[in-house]
Amino acid sequence: MSASSRAEIAVVYFGAVLQGLALVMFPAASAIFTSAQGFGFDSTRYGALFLPQVVLAVLTSALGPELARRWSLRRVLLMGFAGDIVSMALLALSHLLLGAPDVAFGLLLVATGALGLGFGATVMALNTYAETFFPASADRAVLVLNALLGLGTALAPVLVALVVHLGAWWLLPVVMAGVLALLFGVALKQPLRVSAGVAGSGDARPLGWQDLPHRFWLYAIAVFFYGIVETLNGNWAVLYLSAERGASARTLTAFWVMVTLGRVLIAVISRRVPARWIYVALPILLVAVFQLAARVQDASAGILAFGLAGLACSAFLPLSISLGGTEFPRLSAVIAGELIAFYQLGYGVAAFGIGPLRDWIGLPFHTIFAAASIVAALLAVFAFLAVRRPAPAGAP
Repeated sequence: MSASSRAEIAVVYFGAVLQGLALVMFPAASAIFTSAQGFGFDSTRYGALFLPQVVLAVLTSALGPELARRWSLRRVLLMGFAGDIVSMALLALSHLLLGAPDVAFGLLLVATGALGLGFGATVMALNTYAETFFPASADRAVLVLNALLGLGTALAPVLVALVVHLGAWWLLPVVMAGVLALLFGVALKQPLRVSAGVAGSGDARPLGWQDLPHRFWLYAIAVFFYGIVETLNGNWAVLYLSAERGASARTLTAFWVMVTLGRVLIAVISRRVPARWIYVALPILLVAVFQLAARVQDASAGILAFGLAGLACSAFLPLSISLGGTEFPRLSAVIAGELIAFYQLGYGVAAFGIGPLRDWIGLPFHTIFAAASIVAALLAVFAFLAVRRPAPAGAP
């Protein structure tokens, strides 16, 4: 392997770590946004912070393959890195507006919108690169990539807690913006080519929704439900346990640590256990985990419950992308982009929808988490349907 190829792979896999860090930066800082010593946002306003992220991530993920055809996948990746840099810079600047929460809210909406653009473009491109760099082991390549993304998500709560303890929470997004800028500079010098057979990287004919295989929609619906259950854990677990059970941010750390470890573990297990079996087993585990999470009474039980939730969430999205890409190899970039769009739609439902359930209807968090078992059960059903009768590779 040439030095250039090693540099390209390093850009893709290190980029996944940084994207994971950036993605969880806002949920990890939830206490800053909602506390009286911070911005003082209520649950509805906190949830609304994520609406621009969802909209931009959905649009960018859905349009990413078409943009890759027009510009190249490399430019889409660079655009994603640029969005992340802008987001982190604006988040850091928001600390100057602690005394003006309304103005800060507007600035943070722009920041989350930039993060949505960055996430949608970057993750679609990174998953496509992982598949095309390692075509003989696409499942494991995508799982490893998403394990590194998970490593970033696991590090974010720990690092946020550290800088908050130091009394300078804004320092972390400053460092993130700087490191992302360095990565952008390295990526700018790399060719970052993909194989000609990867749809979305250079095909002449644009592909629309009508060109997607019928079975794609089973994966899409499953990923939509997955976006809801992952975001309920990732965005609301800390507020749930701090408000109703007296737990700390360690809960969020436990969730993302187990997401990361689970992806590594499943990448190893998938050598011996068919990926389709794992794909169905994970949402079944989630059904039980949500019932456990709804019944926790203290911090230790909360850490255990959400650690198990992280394990159950760990590999579902990367397996969706890799199974879909393997089933329809000519559409791998399109599949990756559209599935991330559906994941973000689910993310939006949970990120924004929980606030009104709390503030307007008065539902307690433990009831919301118990009801999430229904969503997890639907996820299990569509996961089973998606893998029950896989079409021949390359079939429409």
